[in-house]
Amino acid sequence: MPKQIDHEKRRKQIAEATWRVILERGMEGASARNIAKEAGLSLGALRHYFSTQDELLVFAMKLVQEKARARIEDIATKDLPPKEKMLHILLEIVPTNEETIREMEVWFAFTVYARHKKDMFDANHDGIYGGIRNLIAYLDEFDLLKQDADKDIEAERLYALIDGLALHAMLDPVRVNKDRITRVIMQHVESICAEETNETEGREY
Repeated sequence: MPKQIDHEKRRKQIAEATWRVILERGMEGASARNIAKEAGLSLGALRHYFSTQDELLVFAMKLVQEKARARIEDIATKDLPPKEKMLHILLEIVPTNEETIREMEVWFAFTVYARHKKDMFDANHDGIYGGIRNLIAYLDEFDLLKQDADKDIEAERLYALIDGLALHAMLDPVRVNKDRITRVIMQHVESICAEETNETEGREY
């Protein structure tokens, strides 16, 4: 058992080294040799943990997903008003600090690379769209959505908004900072929700 734990820990360290190489050199620089050097390993040692470069890249890509998913799941377990919980979850999808901006840069690099390798990893199935659909349904469960809201369309609109904010936050983090992102998301959520009534008072942000 200890050896298995050490093996998995080393695989994660190699994946994180892969992220650093991608951030510094781009996907074109993410060769096995460069990754091995960044991880402090020989090529032979690297191949002990990952038999192919694609296997390593898939693992590194999924690790980005796992980190974001863990943060979101932590928020989902908290006792928060529905719209406040939704806001916090969406703020984990849009990069708002150095760590999540780096993760997003790596994710975008992976996404472009994976476009022509769908047999390896389909970046379209990253779970974000499904998660956003669930958030819209979550609002509806609490009777917070406008009565005439089309849930499919609202999920698509929110997905497009979050995707755009994520890209802009990565490209221009000074302008598109956490405060601006928060205000944009809050305003959008309020625009799709029914006006506050006595029944919904106290369940807001």
